[in-house]
Amino acid sequence: MSIEDRNVAIAENAYRLWRDSKGGSIDHWLSIMASELEFRSLAQGQPDALSFTRPCSGLAEVENYLRELTSNWEMIDYVVDHYVAQGDRVVAIGRTAWRNKSTGKAVDTPKIDVWRFNADGKALEFSEYYDTAMVLAAAI
Repeated sequence: MSIEDRNVAIAENAYRLWRDSKGGSIDHWLSIMASELEFRSLAQGQPDALSFTRPCSGLAEVENYLRELTSNWEMIDYVVDHYVAQGDRVVAIGRTAWRNKSTGKAVDTPKIDVWRFNADGKALEFSEYYDTAMVLAAAI
């Protein structure tokens, strides 16, 4: 199995568990991440309604992000249509839909995630891209 195939298989499994558990597979996500992971979200913690999206370093901060996300938002759907891999990088292309638990508003947005894995198959970097305007509109 090539490095690309291995890394795609790791990502595919993580997304399948994430979708099937409706965001309940936080422990699995943490298990595929290196302790020195750098985790970035397009909103970068701005504005306050999306403060959980602030940049994260390390597993404890990523766990806080995932727990805040799933505490404040209910997953409706998560679909990855394509994986593109080259060397230690994997790009997951799809869409996701969530409902804000406070406002009751839902958002359905295109989603692109970019991963970089180390030689042991642990994620070193993760960046997510989505429609921040749509997410913010659902949050307020």
